[in-house]
Amino acid sequence: MSKIGDIELGDFPLLLAPMEDVSDPPFRAVCKEQGADLMYTEFISSEGLIRDAIKSRQKLDIFDYERPIGIQIFGGDEEALAMSARIIEATNPDLLDINFGCPVKKVVCKGAGAGVLKDIDLMVRLTDAVVKATKLPVTVKTRLGWDDNSKNIEEVAERLQDVGIKALTIHGRTRKQMYKGEADWTLIAKVKNNPRIHIPIFGNGDIDSPQKAVEYKNRYGVDGVMIGRAAIGYPWIFREIKHYIKTGGELLAPPTIEERIEACLKHLHGAMKWKGEKLGILEMRMHYANYLKGLPHIKEYRLRLVTADSVAAIEAIFEDLRTQYQYAEV
Repeated sequence: MSKIGDIELGDFPLLLAPMEDVSDPPFRAVCKEQGADLMYTEFISSEGLIRDAIKSRQKLDIFDYERPIGIQIFGGDEEALAMSARIIEATNPDLLDINFGCPVKKVVCKGAGAGVLKDIDLMVRLTDAVVKATKLPVTVKTRLGWDDNSKNIEEVAERLQDVGIKALTIHGRTRKQMYKGEADWTLIAKVKNNPRIHIPIFGNGDIDSPQKAVEYKNRYGVDGVMIGRAAIGYPWIFREIKHYIKTGGELLAPPTIEERIEACLKHLHGAMKWKGEKLGILEMRMHYANYLKGLPHIKEYRLRLVTADSVAAIEAIFEDLRTQYQYAEV
C-alpha cells in the first residue's frame, strides 16, 4: 500500500503528470474518470502566485471529485516558495509538490525547475523552506540530474527525504535530454532499493502501454508510475493498466468511437465551464487530433472540429461522426 503522509493510494498507484497547458481541471476530470489515482495541477510559478498573476491563481482551482490532488509549484527563491506554500495551503489541496524537473528554458533560466539540478544544496534549502512553511505533505518531482556527468539523484533522494518530503517522483532522463532518447530507469531502481529510503518512489518516463507499466513495475520495483504524454487524448491508459494488472495480463479492448466522442464532449463542456465558452472551444482544438487518433478517414472531421466556433456546430460534427461509424460497422 503506497501512502503519502496519511493519503492512501492503493497498491500500485497511477499518477497523472502535471503538464503545462494540458493538466487543467477539464483534462483532469476525464483522466480521473478513467482511473488516475493521484493528479497534479499544472505547475505554478511561486513569483506569479505572490504577484497575484491571474493565470497563476486560476491554476489553483481544484475540485472535491479530483481528490486526492496535489498543487505543484516551482521557483528558485526560498522566501517566495515558502510564501507560496502558505497561499496554497489555504486552498486545501491534499499535498504540495515542488517541480525540480521541468526542462523548459524559460523556467530553467529563472533558476527553477530542472535549473536547480545544478545545485543540490540549493535544492535542499528550497525544499526545507517549503516543508517548514506548510502542514501539507510535501513531495518532489525531479530528473536524474542536469546531464550525463551529474546524475546525482541518489544523493538528492536521501537529502530531500532527510528534510521531510513524503514521496519522490523521478523522471528517468537528464535535463539535457529534455524528452529525447529513452528514459533510464536503472537509477530510479537504485533509489528505490536504497535501504535508507523509506518514502514512496514513483517512476516517470516512457510509460505508454499496460505491458510497459507492468514490466517496469516488476523490473524496477517502483511504488507506482506517473504518466504524462501517453494520457493526452488517451485517458483510457489508466483503466487499461489497471485491468491488465487485475487480470494478470489481459488487454482491455480499445475505447469505442462512442467513448471517444463522450470523452471529447466531457472535456469540451468542462473547458467551457472553467474558462468560458469562447476560450473553452478554442483551447479544446488542440485535443481533438489526440482523442480521435488512429480512426480511419478522420482527417475531414478533425478539420471541421478545429474550425467550428460554436457548441452546436461541434456537437453536430460528432453526430455525423457517430452516424458515419455506425454505418461503416453495419
